[in-house]
Amino acid sequence: MIDRPRTILQVLPKLDAGGAERVAIEIAEAVRLAGHRSIIAAEDGHLSPLAARAGVELIHLDLSTKNPLKIWKNTKKLKLILKENQVDLVHAHSRAPAWSAYRAAKSEGVFFVTTYHGTYGESSRLKKRYNQVMAAGDRVVAVSNFIADLIKARYNIDFEKIRVIHNGVDLKKFDPEAVRGDRAVRLAKDWRIENGAPAILLPARLTSWKGQRLFIHALAKMRHGEAVGILIGSDQGRHKYTEELLALAERLGVGGRLRLAGHVEDMPAALKLADIVVNCSTEPEAFGRTIIEAQAMGKIVVAAGHGGAHETIEPNVSGFLFPPGDDTALAAIFDAILEGDADLRLAFGAHAREEVGARFSLEAMQTRYLQLYAELLG
Repeated sequence: MIDRPRTILQVLPKLDAGGAERVAIEIAEAVRLAGHRSIIAAEDGHLSPLAARAGVELIHLDLSTKNPLKIWKNTKKLKLILKENQVDLVHAHSRAPAWSAYRAAKSEGVFFVTTYHGTYGESSRLKKRYNQVMAAGDRVVAVSNFIADLIKARYNIDFEKIRVIHNGVDLKKFDPEAVRGDRAVRLAKDWRIENGAPAILLPARLTSWKGQRLFIHALAKMRHGEAVGILIGSDQGRHKYTEELLALAERLGVGGRLRLAGHVEDMPAALKLADIVVNCSTEPEAFGRTIIEAQAMGKIVVAAGHGGAHETIEPNVSGFLFPPGDDTALAAIFDAILEGDADLRLAFGAHAREEVGARFSLEAMQTRYLQLYAELLG
């Protein structure tokens, strides 16, 4: 328990659509409902209205910059915010804002917490130094055991500071029974999925390591030539990559079977429409939020067998894993699922939902973050 109402400030680059941003909003809502003051400092983005509906106070601040001079200026701005709002704890979810928040928190004697949401490549000494701030918290949250092991291998820190808190899924929102049929029907019409064609969904922002090229190659190798592949996610201004994907699909003869849906607001409806949901990242995912969202919707998920996927999928029980980068194996799994018994697919999906409810509920995640705050503030 926390002894009195406290003020928690979370910092992010931008409230755009993404896993870290949604986690921050979900934490902020839990903090407010527990009787404390909840603030997020970030640039406006797709999720700003969601944060506002959750009752979160928003401070608009450009914290995305990697420029050292601007980071120093942001430190001064955050110090003022900490003083004016009597902030008790600062929680950083990304590296650029974490540097400003870390310095401001230490200057003002405020607790500092980080959540390590990614694998954060370390291709140079400078990059390693830049990443190091994410392990500098009074508590360091790893979103999976995979990430906890990575932190331990990289940094000389007190392992007692590390807490593993898996991301959670809202089982009321991501519930197949709660999604009216017309919501999925509208998407099917928009995406030109006709005559009961199987729909294979890849929800991920359009960037190369998320495996969209691999997905297109797998579509081209499938025996089920009627299956439609749907890429959900914004290219965030990387229009050249979008054009490359379209050109690849045309070259492989699957241009007519590929849909680029962009950012989709109604993800439960999109997942309900899918026959298969895939996560085919070519680099290990820290956790893989889309996996548990799809499982909560009772869907069969196929994921690359590395990173956090080993913690969310029990092979051949709650999903399927394929060798990372192997488009032939991925295509074979797609075909095998589509050729399998429909009742078995439904039973498989129902079991996956049960597993998510037992291990990855939103309420469990929120409770664990509140407990972590209480360790420092209670």
